[in-house]
Formats: sequence, structure tokens, C-alpha cells
Amino acid sequence: MEQAQLLAQLQSLADRVEQLADRARRLAEENRSLRQQQEQLMGERSTLLAKNEQARTRVEAMIARLKSLEQHT
Repeated sequence: MEQAQLLAQLQSLADRVEQLADRARRLAEENRSLRQQQEQLMGERSTLLAKNEQARTRVEAMIARLKSLEQHT
């Protein structure tokens, strides 16, 4: 193989490696972003579950009070 052909192949391989490195960097950034979003959503879910439990407790207390009032009338 002549030297020019070898240099062209080496340059092609170097270009491909650089493309793959760029893609790996983009995927790592996307992965980081998705993990942050997941953490945020899990926090929001936890907050909503707590609020739901509070609301359920309040509704149950109101029902108990209404039943108590109903029995006393």
C-alpha cells in the first residue's frame, strides 16, 4: 500500500474516533440531564403522595365528624 493511501486511512480512522468521542460526550450529557429530570420528578411525586395522604386523612376526619354529628341529632 502506498503512503498516501495509508495516511488517508489513518485520517479516516481519526475522524471516526473523533465522531465517536463527540457522540459519547453528547450521550453522557443527555444521560446527566435525564437523571436530573428523574430526580426532580421523583421529588415531585413524593410531595404529591404526601399531599394526597394529608387530604385523605382530612377527608376521613371530616367523615368521622359528620357521622358523629349525625348520631347526636
